[in-house]
Amino acid sequence: MTDTQIFEPDGRAIPFVDEGDGPVKLVLIQERDLAADVLGVVAHYLAEEAGFHVLRIGHRAEAKREEVSLDDRVEDALAVIDHVGLGDTWIGGHGFGGTVARAFALAHADRVNGLALLGVEENDLPLAPVMPVLIIQGTKDLANRFANGEQLQSTAPERASVKSIDGADHLFPMTHPIETAVVIEEYLDWD
Repeated sequence: MTDTQIFEPDGRAIPFVDEGDGPVKLVLIQERDLAADVLGVVAHYLAEEAGFHVLRIGHRAEAKREEVSLDDRVEDALAVIDHVGLGDTWIGGHGFGGTVARAFALAHADRVNGLALLGVEENDLPLAPVMPVLIIQGTKDLANRFANGEQLQSTAPERASVKSIDGADHLFPMTHPIETAVVIEEYLDWD
């Protein structure tokens, strides 16, 4: 696996991992507040086996009494994407990382080919118009219920698809990484 790097625009220490060099570009944003690298095996499989270029972005550390806004997190992702030199890309994430990806797509639609959302959080953030959306939910996810993905899909049924990882909880990208990666590979392969 590839080592984590730190990019520090304006003193913000943003961790990221850049793997592969294939024609399909995918940015994945981590869930926050998890010590484990939940997306590592999924990203490595997509880079090595599927031939994707996968950029994984973590979250900068928050200082005491500092709250990093959703807009700030979107700008962190943009800074890393520009640093690595990606133009347009698929973007997605796990849990809160998917929420950041949705906000990124709304703010920078010209840079996004589509969304890949894993373990969708329940919130009122709309989907960016036009682009395709892959939603992957664990059927036993108690943190971000399966119904969250179905609800989001119902807001754009003509372009959003829900896929399930049967028997999987919120950490399904780590506990079922190959199944998760294959769903992403098969969906993005048509792009």
